[in-house]
Amino acid sequence: MVIEPTVFEDGRGFFYETWNAERFERMGLPGRFVQNNLSRSSRGVLRGLHYQWPRPQGKLVSVLEGEVYDVAVDIRRGSPTFGRWEAFILSSANRRQLWLPPGFAHGFAVLSDSALFNYLCTDVYVQEGDAGIRWDDADVAVDWPVGAPILSAKDERAPFLADVPEARLPVYTP
Repeated sequence: MVIEPTVFEDGRGFFYETWNAERFERMGLPGRFVQNNLSRSSRGVLRGLHYQWPRPQGKLVSVLEGEVYDVAVDIRRGSPTFGRWEAFILSSANRRQLWLPPGFAHGFAVLSDSALFNYLCTDVYVQEGDAGIRWDDADVAVDWPVGAPILSAKDERAPFLADVPEARLPVYTP
């Protein structure tokens, strides 16, 4: 879900709410976040596609500086959209936020010189649950706007979705 905030802007600058529990709950988002993460990356960096299981995290993400190509992949076993992805441009200029429900893999590629990326998470990070799928998995076929991304060693070694054991994937519940 993409959230377009109401921005109040004048000659002094701008103001907008990045979180309002009552309003966001009416939109179907959780009313509670327990962890906040911040990352800075340079042009061409690709982070992802990450998820956590068996303690999945929902994430409300936004870009505070710069611009990214942000991707969500449904990896919930039994989901009618299993293996499908969607992408969105998130930037400090458009101020969009993206809600990623638990059970989705997430990644982004930096399009600007650098990007400052913010994550609000519904569960804490648990190292044993840290997981990911390959950014270039041909079966998922994300259309990334970077040809030779800068990757972490972990992301270079991530398995293809078809190779992830079922027990390491979230389950779709309608």
